[in-house]
Amino acid sequence: MNLAIIGYGKMGHLVEQLAPEYGFEVSLRLDIAENENGRGITRERFRGIDVAVDFSIPGAVLTDIERLSSAGVNAVIGTTGWTEQMERAKTAVENGHIGLVWSPNFSIGVNVFLRLVAEASRQFAPYKEYGAWAWEIHHSTKKDAPSGTLLKLVEEMKKADPLRRVDTSSSRAGAHPGAHEIGFDSAADTITLRHTARGREGFARGALTAAKWVVGKKGWFEFSDILFDGH
Repeated sequence: MNLAIIGYGKMGHLVEQLAPEYGFEVSLRLDIAENENGRGITRERFRGIDVAVDFSIPGAVLTDIERLSSAGVNAVIGTTGWTEQMERAKTAVENGHIGLVWSPNFSIGVNVFLRLVAEASRQFAPYKEYGAWAWEIHHSTKKDAPSGTLLKLVEEMKKADPLRRVDTSSSRAGAHPGAHEIGFDSAADTITLRHTARGREGFARGALTAAKWVVGKKGWFEFSDILFDGH
């Protein structure tokens, strides 16, 4: 299978390194400068590409999706910080009859963590004496704060318990690959749930798992649809 990488930074290089394990040959690489305003995504350049993996920048994602849809190329989107444009992206995917997998985080552990956090919020819903918080830390070069992962965690908490306020904060420092912490605190006790990434490899492997899965499919999917069979 032929893979294109859009956004050839640290994640793009790691995806390229691991791609052969998933049956992919990297046939095209586009760095951010080469793909300004989506100019690198053309039907001619993407002829024969089975799927594109996008780890670029928030401001480029919608244009990338629209141009990939026009070219008839399936996609995996790992870039965060652009979700206010989600409905336009879904429309492009539908109009282009392509398959796309989106996730704010392609770590298997984080996606299990999301479910644990949602369940914890449901269990605490009757007990209003508990305050809730959501906190994260990432490396200093991460462009969005709060991250898409933290926003998704808070979204799941509020779905499970709409009336509870969740105090939310982010830190950006050093080279930290990422940690997310959810807590519930009362005068009696504290419960803390925490996920810590050890590096970027888990994200790259998740994206490649999604890329292999979406080849030949049509529609809008989330990574959780793959991991949990749509449930």
